[in-house]
Amino acid sequence: MKFSVALPTGMEGLMYPVPFTTPETLITIAQEAEELGFDSVWGNDHVTTQKYVAKEWGRAPNYYCPVTSLSYIAAQTEKIKLATGIAVLPLRNPIILAKQIATLDYLSKGRVILGTGLGAYKEEFEAVHPDIPLSKRGKMVDESLHALKVLFSEGKASFSGDFYKFENVELFPKPYQKPLPIYIGGNAKKGTERVAKYGTGWFPAILSPEEIEVMLEKMKKDLRNEGRHLSDIDVAPQFGMCIAGTRDKAVSNFKKSQVYKHLLSLSESTLKDQSLESLEERNLVGSPDDIIAKVAAYKDVGVTHMAGLIFAGNTEDDIVKQMRLLSKEVVPSF
Repeated sequence: MKFSVALPTGMEGLMYPVPFTTPETLITIAQEAEELGFDSVWGNDHVTTQKYVAKEWGRAPNYYCPVTSLSYIAAQTEKIKLATGIAVLPLRNPIILAKQIATLDYLSKGRVILGTGLGAYKEEFEAVHPDIPLSKRGKMVDESLHALKVLFSEGKASFSGDFYKFENVELFPKPYQKPLPIYIGGNAKKGTERVAKYGTGWFPAILSPEEIEVMLEKMKKDLRNEGRHLSDIDVAPQFGMCIAGTRDKAVSNFKKSQVYKHLLSLSESTLKDQSLESLEERNLVGSPDDIIAKVAAYKDVGVTHMAGLIFAGNTEDDIVKQMRLLSKEVVPSF
């Protein structure tokens, strides 16, 4: 079982207060994660302030570009993997994204994971594509994944779709890794088909062990259709994390955090199909023994990676202390 940490690249006003993130914050968390032996750090992706965030905070949050931030971190770390968690594909031209990711992977000697997804917020999509219906995002994701695959692998890459078209694009240097790991984000059933066609990992959010087990059964069928096996896939769900000496203290800290408040807000978007009556049960919240039991339950159904864990707390110190406790008291059990 691997464990990895979320970077607050685009989390101000969402998972953390405004202001929160500085360049020093990103480096502190990444270097601490590397020293503690975490597998990777994951930077999320937003391009403009969401309406409800602007209403709540009264000022614009800092949303750092994940690819640029990971480049900054790559220069100040040595071995930790660098993941986009996630890059919102409909907001990014696949040729430019492929160039950025391939360059970062080459410069970092193979440390990049490209986490990809649909995106949750209408105002961000409309800012980039004012003339394209929101309902077309899924088709754009499928085309982008196909385009990225040929750009990363072919000397002269060509693609023709409804949204993206290019011919004989020579993209060099190619990624250092062959193939470059691509993770597919999201909880929708369509995601298992995308994993089977394009992915080396699956990056859903806040699913129960039972829900993951059901999704993996579908994924196995989709993988067989592509001549692949579940053992090819890193099953890497993301959760909110709040660990403390006792369960009561962890639950109390969790409910005081901006992470908790934000997850409640997602009941109308990303997590609309889930029951959120007990967020502390659906996330990794509790004492070290509680967390060990929860992770073991996920491992039993096929999870291989606790990815991009979002530590609940309202200061950088809150995050670092929990990273240390998790590393010391939980990770050695796996």
